[in-house]
Amino acid sequence: MIDLNFLRNNPQLIQKAALDKNIDININHILEIDKKYKELSISVQKLREERNVLTEKIKRDPKQFDRKGAQSLKQKLEKEEKALSAVWEELKIELLKIPNVPAVNTPIGPNSKFDKEIRRWGKIPKFDFPIKNHIEIGKNLDILDFVAGAKVSGFRGYYLKNEGALLHWAVLNFAFAKMISHGFTPMVPPTLIHEFVLVGSGHFPFGKRDIYQIANPGKLESGEEIKNPIYLGGTSEPALLAYFADKILTEKELPIKICALTQCYRSEVGDYGKDVKGLYRIHEFTKVEQVVICRNDLKESEKLHQEMQSISEEILQELDLSYHVVQNSTGDMGAGKYKMFDIETWMPARNNYGETHSNSNLTDWQARRLNMKFKDRKGIVNYCYTLNNTVIASPRILIAILENYQKADGSVLIPKILQKYLNIEKITPSK
Repeated sequence: MIDLNFLRNNPQLIQKAALDKNIDININHILEIDKKYKELSISVQKLREERNVLTEKIKRDPKQFDRKGAQSLKQKLEKEEKALSAVWEELKIELLKIPNVPAVNTPIGPNSKFDKEIRRWGKIPKFDFPIKNHIEIGKNLDILDFVAGAKVSGFRGYYLKNEGALLHWAVLNFAFAKMISHGFTPMVPPTLIHEFVLVGSGHFPFGKRDIYQIANPGKLESGEEIKNPIYLGGTSEPALLAYFADKILTEKELPIKICALTQCYRSEVGDYGKDVKGLYRIHEFTKVEQVVICRNDLKESEKLHQEMQSISEEILQELDLSYHVVQNSTGDMGAGKYKMFDIETWMPARNNYGETHSNSNLTDWQARRLNMKFKDRKGIVNYCYTLNNTVIASPRILIAILENYQKADGSVLIPKILQKYLNIEKITPSK
């Protein structure tokens, strides 16, 4: 959500931002609703003042009570208040659709083809033998089972087992420990979350079709059915942010740096038909996420954005995986993003980079939706800025590890940084 005054003063800028981000909204229509809301607000305020004057008059001289006039005023006020409430609900729905204005140096384009490469790291491995993809490697090493996964869980289901399961938890624990070493506070947030949480993060209304809703949310202690819908989180970001919803923080508390390791669930309806085989696009995975909440200072948020980026790159460098960093174009960055970078890691069987990390600065767009504020040293209350970034997501990162570290004999070397977690140097085929 954006500042209403900013919307009123910059309608063309926001309409362009929506167009560049492929968001279908009509700013002029929203401003018409806003105008109606302001008119009704003034009308309601005047009627309330009239009611207060009448109340005081009756208190001073009850004999002058005009029952018919009072009844007429009451009915008129109720009618206007009802109309005001209806218009506010209409306006609120439209305001939730308004995107953040992207940074001026953001590449303009409708999709990821317009992303701009910023830098590359590492050497692309060269193999002197026919390489296998992670599906073949996993089957030959008996560490992946997609057949059983599909039987038990359906399309995109999978099992990690043996060293595959150990490698999964090794890379996640390594990444989680890395975040703590960088001063981030670890949290274990809920993965079952209410709708306001997803509205607050901006996953609703834009990505609603990719979120699973619980069909049977359960019962309260009283035995009454839970009526509010409950959803499965597609990332821990919404739950981490919502921990601070409706709070006024102190400037001394900022920046707040938190991280979580959680199971994540995505229906992937929006990406139907893409990457239908293997571990790249699945319904259930595990992710370490980092979230930062800071002052409403753009320069400070940009610095923190780069710090978060450097941690993710540090992890990939310690895993010795080649990658490149791209700045996302307007059509590939989401409604709430001010600036966004993706890291794409080299995946040999694709003969290309594959997305493994997303790092976003959302300025105050999420904080306004979640009513997340701070009081500065002068006592002025402002909305916070929020940022989030993928630390690591598995099993997608296992694609890069298995394919980059494969050997001619069918074995896979374990990255040195992870060997202490598995107590082995490589995974070898069973004889």
